Amino acid sequence: MFLKEQFSLWHRNKFPSHFVRISVNNSDTFKDEFMRFGRIAVFCAAPVLAGTLAAPAFAQNPYDGNWQVTIVTKSGSCEPTASSMLTVAGGKITAPGANVSGTIGSGGLVKVSINGAYANGQLSGNAGSGKWNGASAGIPCSGRWEASRQ
Repeated sequence: MFLKEQFSLWHRNKFPSHFVRISVNNSDTFKDEFMRFGRIAVFCAAPVLAGTLAAPAFAQNPYDGNWQVTIVTKSGSCEPTASSMLTVAGGKITAPGANVSGTIGSGGLVKVSINGAYANGQLSGNAGSGKWNGASAGIPCSGRWEASRQ
């Protein structure tokens, strides 16, 4: 019965105080409100669409490309020096014939694991450097690395 009473109050335009009545009697008012909403929607959607259309099909990293990396051992029994060519594509680091897992952020921060050794550091422009640590025959070793874009 409660719903019937509410409908009856609504039907006679006698709303309880907790109801809010919105009426659009003038089609011009409705059209104005609709047009205003349309302008707001276009204003909000334009930057999103512009960013989507301007973005490349895949995310590029400013450090994508080939990098010649040289490591120098400072402590432990690892080889004194070693050099390798690494490839960065979309911020991910790869190397032929090596177990590589790592990334380079858009700000140049390097985090990588290569054949069980771990390295971190910073790239800037066409060069970079950092530290690494690993082990040879179970004996820990560590050192520095330097890289240059090829």
